[in-house]
Amino acid sequence: MAFNNKRIPENRFFSYFCSARIKHFMKKVFAVILSLALLVSLLYYAFFNKPVIPNNTVTQTKTDYITPSVLTYSIINTYPHDTASFTQGLIIYNNELYEGTGENGHSKLLKVDMKTGKAEKEIKLEDKYFGEGITILNDTIYQLTWQNNVVFAYSLKDFKKIKEFHLNTEGWGITSDGKNLIVSDGSSNLYFYEPSAFRLLRTQSVTDAGALAYNMNELEFIDGYIYANQWQLPYIFKIDPNSGQVVGKTDLTEIWNRIKVKDPLADVPNGIAYDSASKKIYITGKKWPELYEIQFGK
Repeated sequence: MAFNNKRIPENRFFSYFCSARIKHFMKKVFAVILSLALLVSLLYYAFFNKPVIPNNTVTQTKTDYITPSVLTYSIINTYPHDTASFTQGLIIYNNELYEGTGENGHSKLLKVDMKTGKAEKEIKLEDKYFGEGITILNDTIYQLTWQNNVVFAYSLKDFKKIKEFHLNTEGWGITSDGKNLIVSDGSSNLYFYEPSAFRLLRTQSVTDAGALAYNMNELEFIDGYIYANQWQLPYIFKIDPNSGQVVGKTDLTEIWNRIKVKDPLADVPNGIAYDSASKKIYITGKKWPELYEIQFGK
């Protein structure tokens, strides 16, 4: 009996069989290679692909975090303050009080008689400039501007402008550690500058109980620490300049409430000045009617 079923010749059957086996084998090999590649990628990412940390940034782990201590204070003396002064910077230098004020059309650099609150000497900035923080280093006054990206340098003796510097960030607060200038821009960063050319040396992030600080405004350097007003809030931070950690915090709510009763038009706290000779600390605010000598608790 003859069959009509088609038969595959032996050579073709052998080729077909081998091809199928090879394909099956190759699929297994490919799966193994893919698994190994994925494993190698994960191992590389875990051990070698760590983020690059800029040299000018200090990082912290959770074990580094500290809870800021509460800095109590007492009011020692009260002095008058000009309510027309939108205070952006405050400093004591050689037993004299200097103040920088803001707002377009009203920004000034002032030398102030503390007992009367009146200006003994002043210069007015051009209307296009919104004045910000001030500091004094080596008989040179430095005054920031807010969004103009300009820093002015003046001779202390006569308030004569001697230099202008470019600033890449906004200008908020400025102080000095006796060698470098330290600037805030309202963020969580502090910027350290070489004064002669205003060259950026490093950027230090600031943390408050492990979280990035914010709204850092007017600055003052006191006994190795940076003190900073927190804009729109009643707090003063005490900051370790090396680690960037807030190690202490003062709450000015009581004084601020007192100011609001005296003058409802008064603005936020801003202005910290330290007399290194007498060890006295002074604070005030934008358009406040009073300036206070305070003493922090031990």
